[in-house]
Order: sequence, then structure tokens, then C-alpha cells
Amino acid sequence: MDDFLVRALLAGLGVAALTGPLGAFVVWRRMAFFGDTLAHAALLGVALGLAFEVNLTVGVVGVCIATALMLIGVRRRSGLASDTILGILSHGTLALGLVAMSFLEKVRFDLLGYLFGDILAVTLTDLTWIYAGGAVILVAIFLIWRPLLSATVHEDLARAEGVPVDRVNIVFVVCIALVVATAMKVVGILLVAALLIIPAAAVRAFCRTPEQMAVAAVVAGWLAVCGGLGMSVLADTPAGPSIIVVALCLFIVGAGVPVFRSAR
Repeated sequence: MDDFLVRALLAGLGVAALTGPLGAFVVWRRMAFFGDTLAHAALLGVALGLAFEVNLTVGVVGVCIATALMLIGVRRRSGLASDTILGILSHGTLALGLVAMSFLEKVRFDLLGYLFGDILAVTLTDLTWIYAGGAVILVAIFLIWRPLLSATVHEDLARAEGVPVDRVNIVFVVCIALVVATAMKVVGILLVAALLIIPAAAVRAFCRTPEQMAVAAVVAGWLAVCGGLGMSVLADTPAGPSIIVVALCLFIVGAGVPVFRSAR
């Protein structure tokens, strides 16, 4: 295998290992739109990173975390529904990012690469970000797993039992923000939420425990990455969207098996 394919495979496998457990909680909590919101905010992070000549990953992480914390703050202090706030932040940050990009006339950048990913151009520096950041995220998930699970099942009961729900939720959304920034290089801003949601949704019907679902979602993500890269090499299709197409096929199969069993 060529070096760029090895780096692409390592990057995809590393990101899938992060999106699996977090995606399981995103599906359980019905927070799919939250992933889209952070993904759209990532474009603003890219624009600010280019404008101020800082590392783009740092810019994306900063904006995504700020957006996630803003969501929590606004939801507490306003009477608006969560989906309304998410809609405002999602489209507002996307519009701000596009407007900011329009001012970068003297800066050369690949907008399509940011929107749809450029996994075949992953560098050793990108791999360092993915695996170093991934280690921090996985440790954080491990530490908050039980309280986060309790808050997911019944938030009010978790509060009554002494679970620091607010603190756990903040750590959770910060982890999602970090994953969005990390996965942007692999599948792009527009498709990163799909990598969070689809593998976890594909395996949900086959898992009996949260731990099983988290592990199975990681495996499904790995299959999607391997299959997508294979499709890209053999059929000359864009790598990032190909990964999501394979994940979608896994979801269709996963959704069809229970229906077939019930029909029998």
C-alpha cells in the first residue's frame, strides 16, 4: 500500500474508534441535530483559523466548544426548545463561516476539501492530532461513562442520586466538539455528523447493553472506513462520501434484519 493510503486508513480507524461510543450516546439522547450544529460551526473555525493564521484544528476546536457551551447556556436561560436553539446556532454559524470565508480573498484554501473531507491527504501531523486527541477523549468517556449513562436514562433521577449532571453534560459536549474537529479531515464538515450517527444506529438492534453498542458501533465504523477507502481506490470515488455510503449500506442491512425476522 502507498504511504498516503496507510495514513488514510490509520486516520479513519482512529476517528471511527472515537465516533463509536460517542455516537451511541448521540443516538440514545436523540442529539443527531447537535452533531450537525457543531459540524456547521466547524466551518467558522476554519475561517477564523485561516484569518488569524493559527492551526486550523485549534480554530475548529475552539469554535465547536464555544458553540456547545453556548447551547447549554442558552437552553438554561431561555424558554426556547432545544431544536429551535440548535437550528439557530447551526444555520447561524454556517452563515457566519461562509461570510468569513468570502473575506479571505488573499488566502488559498480548498473549500470542497473542508466540506467533504480529504482523508487521502492526511499527514503525520494530522495523525498525531487524531491519536493524541483521541486518547484524551477516550479517557474522558471512560471516566464519565456511568454518570453519563445514568443521566441519559433519567436525568432527574440521576440528579436525585447525586450525579453531577451539568458537569457530565459539559464534558460530553466538549468531547463531541473535539471529535467533530478531529473527524473533519476524514469525512468533511458536511458529513461528520453522519459518521457519528449512522454506525451507532446500524448496530442498535443487535446490542443488549450500552457497552455492546459502543463496541459494535466502533466495529461498524471501521468496516465503513475500510469499505469506503476500498471503494475510493477501486472506483475512483471521493473517499469521505464513500465511507458514509458504506456506513449507510450497513445501516440498511442492520435495519432490514429485524424486519425480516419479524416477518418470518
